[in-house]
Amino acid sequence: MRLGILGTIQLAATLIFAVPVGVYGLNAFLDGQQVLGGGLVVVAVLMVVLPQYLTTPSDIPAKVGESIVGKVVKTPDDEK
Repeated sequence: MRLGILGTIQLAATLIFAVPVGVYGLNAFLDGQQVLGGGLVVVAVLMVVLPQYLTTPSDIPAKVGESIVGKVVKTPDDEK
């Protein structure tokens, strides 16, 4: 998975919120609150992973444009 500049900035912004949730969840888990701690760790992981794999409404025009350009523009074969 390659990220551009905007993707990297979005990931950094997500990590700003996900890391404290994960650390608090880990502390709660180690203090004996397994359900709360485990749940918060899962939430922190999902905060980072889901935006990478889910299609959001703002992604749809880009995906449509890529598919149209891929059908219209043909790459030339190697000339020998």
